[in-house]
Amino acid sequence: MSSSQSQNCGREIVHRTRGHTQGSITRLMSPSDLGQLIKPFVFLDLAAFDGRYSPMPMGFGWHPHSGIATVTVMVEGAVRFAETTGREGVLPAGAVEWMRASNGVWHTGQPEEGRVRAVQLWVALPPELENAPFASHYVMPKDVPVEGPVRVILGAYGDARSPIEAPPMTYLHVSLKHGERWTYRPPKGHTVAWVAVHDGVLRTPFPIPSGEIAVFEPSEAPIDFVAEGQTGFVLGSAAKHPHELALGNYSVHTSPEALRLGETEIRRIGQQLRAKGTIQGAPG
Repeated sequence: MSSSQSQNCGREIVHRTRGHTQGSITRLMSPSDLGQLIKPFVFLDLAAFDGRYSPMPMGFGWHPHSGIATVTVMVEGAVRFAETTGREGVLPAGAVEWMRASNGVWHTGQPEEGRVRAVQLWVALPPELENAPFASHYVMPKDVPVEGPVRVILGAYGDARSPIEAPPMTYLHVSLKHGERWTYRPPKGHTVAWVAVHDGVLRTPFPIPSGEIAVFEPSEAPIDFVAEGQTGFVLGSAAKHPHELALGNYSVHTSPEALRLGETEIRRIGQQLRAKGTIQGAPG
């Protein structure tokens, strides 16, 4: 992770990184690093499976969460999912998953055959939701609202509003053609803003290449973009999460007590899953 030099024009980028890649996953931020800077956005993975290797079976992929919501945007291919909320199915290209773990949920996933690419985000929940009952919402491609080059994942943009009930924040999936210009004007109070590019190069006016996340200085100022090549990226903006992050292995809460409640619940669910023989080799 490194700081950029101040630019003469445009909103300054204060951090940028290509993260760390292990296998098919590139981790661009975690709750212990950039997530501290741009909370409520606390974790971001770019996943790219080329289809050459057999994926891990569903039974070995089970893992828990509490205190957060996971948001998965399917870029290419499809993923099969299951969760202890009772939901299961397949997310095709263009679909969106919102899984609000709150006090505790386990889930698993497996890429379908062929090339699969996805972006997975975690958002930290406010105190009134972090130990609340779970909730999940799966939005098929035709039901994702679109405004110009923007698909609205969370919040609103222009006249389009996401069907997902999420805490106040904006999360967009944007596709620009070569040379196309686009300006993002954050809602009032949204001083946190970042982008992560999965295709092409995005200029702001300096380049952000594919595979990189860039964090902008705290401000409500607009951000101007221009694409080099066919460019796809996600953008998040929000008011700064005002709470400290209490971190567990799979959990993010606002206090040690809230974390204790969440981890107690995910241990209970894990014991039930093992007793049923649902999971193999999953975390404790």
